[in-house]
Amino acid sequence: MHTDKRLTKAYEQAPLIPFDHYSKFIFFSDCHRGDASLSDEFARNQNLYIHALDYYYHRGFTYIEVGDGDELWEHHRFKHIKKAHYEVFKRIKRFFDDRRLYMLYGNHNIYLKHPAYVKKHCFSYHDDCSDVTYDFLEGLVPLEALILKHSETGQEFFVVHGHQGDLLNDQLWWFSMLSLKYFWRYLHAFGIRNPASPVKNAHKRHKIERNYNKWIQKHRHGLICGHTHRMKYPKSSNLPYFNTGSCIYPARITGLEMLNGTLQMVQWHTTVTSTGILQVKRTVIRGPEPVEKFDIR
Repeated sequence: MHTDKRLTKAYEQAPLIPFDHYSKFIFFSDCHRGDASLSDEFARNQNLYIHALDYYYHRGFTYIEVGDGDELWEHHRFKHIKKAHYEVFKRIKRFFDDRRLYMLYGNHNIYLKHPAYVKKHCFSYHDDCSDVTYDFLEGLVPLEALILKHSETGQEFFVVHGHQGDLLNDQLWWFSMLSLKYFWRYLHAFGIRNPASPVKNAHKRHKIERNYNKWIQKHRHGLICGHTHRMKYPKSSNLPYFNTGSCIYPARITGLEMLNGTLQMVQWHTTVTSTGILQVKRTVIRGPEPVEKFDIR
């Protein structure tokens, strides 16, 4: 299907989530949590991510994971991912227990669209050491997309992973998954990327982003997504297309914050003090700007 049709279908089926001037949301995407093996790019940024989630949890943010949180193409057995990143999932569970979590699925964790898979792998956690099964994310309902709608003005932001209409990662995702699982995964460990991915393929990435902008131009809504791994915060003259970036950049993760009626792009990274102490630092790299600035109705 054409990208416009696929995005529009997701939009029409997406639940509405109200927001206002007092709402606090953090958007991360493309964590690609793996099994802590050589091909698990998230593992090196795990501590950054944990610190960031602690920061947002204690400040009352709602966490929206914009797809590809877990690398299920390479590691279909979710239990290995949960064990490798147990401390991460402890933080995610806190948001879930407080009803401050929305989890979207992307192409790399598209299995989460199936309720039976979610129930089997996400509702409980089995500790092999104690041989005890604990409640995990019982009742989790992953979404393809959601719509943030301002409770007073009616302004909308459409939140979706963004693989919709990307042929090799949407309609032909099964073929791409098999090629990654049984071939590219092993080259991935040495830094060689799958050409089906838009991450290092500039031509493919630009084509996808042009399709996003066409959808925004036609439907007149802001768009927040991931998928390309290239963070994007629109300039004044551009359409309201935001991309959260990813959590697997070398030594940094990026995300989009909505708070106090504004939007801003942030980066979490490790710095070293003059005395040689490593510390995690949050830096605002674009914004903040008021959400109404991005209303193009």
